[in-house]
Amino acid sequence: MKLPDYAKAIGISYTTAWRWWKANKLPHPARQTESGLIIVDYSPQFSSNKTTNRVAIYSRVSSSENKDNLNRQSERLTEYAIANGYQIVRNVKEIGSGLNDHRKQLESLLRQDDYDILLVEHKDRLARFGTNYLDVLLSRLGIKLEIVNLAENGKDELMQDLVAIVTSFAARLYGQRRASRKTEKIIAELKDGDSECS
Repeated sequence: MKLPDYAKAIGISYTTAWRWWKANKLPHPARQTESGLIIVDYSPQFSSNKTTNRVAIYSRVSSSENKDNLNRQSERLTEYAIANGYQIVRNVKEIGSGLNDHRKQLESLLRQDDYDILLVEHKDRLARFGTNYLDVLLSRLGIKLEIVNLAENGKDELMQDLVAIVTSFAARLYGQRRASRKTEKIIAELKDGDSECS
């Protein structure tokens, strides 16, 4: 399989595949032909039988300023999936708040059933709250939620929850202030309009 096709098949960019090949880090054997074409000895397992190692990768960052981190997160998860012998069927990257419960990419992914494992790097990459509920629902659908970096102990998880709560509270508080200022501005403009009419 040609290197660009291989990159697409396992859900990574061509640049990443090229970099891995140059560093001799491709997880599958590869060779370069005399014409310079790179051939990777990889054939995805397409069969009518349902395999149990089809994986969907989900990566998320909160803002577009973290886009580089989004790509690195996706690459780390791809390397993890390949190292575990998973067949990558989807590699979804999304920019959006973990508190937002209308993330289009995640909603679309959760509506699909062509994977057996949903792979995320950290619990909060999937959702700030309610990850356990998602895990229960996914398991009922026969999909395993695999979180690569789980909190080592309950204290870490409590700290993460506390940070998430404070972040949520601050976002709502500042959002309300903004809305309040906007309302005050509209009222002031209406009052100015009334005084001009008199």
